[in-house]
Amino acid sequence: MNPSLFNVEEENLICIFDTSNRIALIDDILDAIPYLDDPELEEIAENVLRKLEPISDMAFSSYIFQPAYSDDDDDVEA
Repeated sequence: MNPSLFNVEEENLICIFDTSNRIALIDDILDAIPYLDDPELEEIAENVLRKLEPISDMAFSSYIFQPAYSDDDDDVEA
């Protein structure tokens, strides 16, 4: 995976969608955009789409998407 392609926010957003293939991911994000009430989240989604468009399906299949957690997540009490 090219770690510089997607930032933390973009990678976290990607992880809530179908990442089985590039087209499924693009379709899921496009379907979700009209329902996003947060302009910042909508911008992140649009950035992800712009980055996904030029990637080949073969290159996409080499990516491993995992949500990124901050150090603050360890401080949460159960």
